[in-house]
Amino acid sequence: MEDIEIINLWKSNDKKINETLLLNRKNAEEITKMKAQSLLSSMKPIKIFTVLVGILWVGIVGTIVANLFLFFYDKMSPFFLYSAMLQVILTAIALIIYIYQTITIYQIDINDQILATQEKIVKLKSTTLLVTRILFLQLPVWTTFYWNNSMFENGNLFLWILQGIITISFTFVALWLFFNIKYENRNKKWFKLIFSGKEWIPLMNSMDLLSQIDEYYKESKAEQNVSN
Repeated sequence: MEDIEIINLWKSNDKKINETLLLNRKNAEEITKMKAQSLLSSMKPIKIFTVLVGILWVGIVGTIVANLFLFFYDKMSPFFLYSAMLQVILTAIALIIYIYQTITIYQIDINDQILATQEKIVKLKSTTLLVTRILFLQLPVWTTFYWNNSMFENGNLFLWILQGIITISFTFVALWLFFNIKYENRNKKWFKLIFSGKEWIPLMNSMDLLSQIDEYYKESKAEQNVSN
């Protein structure tokens, strides 16, 4: 009789311990979700600010460049016009990506299925890399917009060589960054130097937290299966 009571007492205590562990893990999961949501929310102000500035820049500069093409094309340097046009186009593409990211951030609900939330964050990660690559493609045009016919007619060999070195260097850097900015290089120093602000760090931290939540969920499910 005493053996039966001891066994029952042991089972009761074991059940209470398991319930306590499950409760603690659930609380930890909820706290982790709140942290992840807070990190994602911290990205909203910078995204909104960037979108507003981008709209103003593309709207104002795009309108000016369009008018110059329409009414002053023969009087303006083609180097300036085409450099400005390329800059506006690249900025407009980046703006569209930023708008998409802002909408995605507002659509994220940390209480949704972890997989769905992780997929959205992965999209944010990939588009953040993409928009940075696109923006760096603007580098060469900042070395060509001031070119004019006078430079070629009256410039000397030294100035041509110097300008060529500057433009080629900026083009090389732009293309190198375009092809090398990828997630696989995230641990390299130059990558960390570029991606060290509020658009990247909260994103990476939220990904880590979601991985923890996923682990909590798997552990809880495994324990429930064992108890059953």
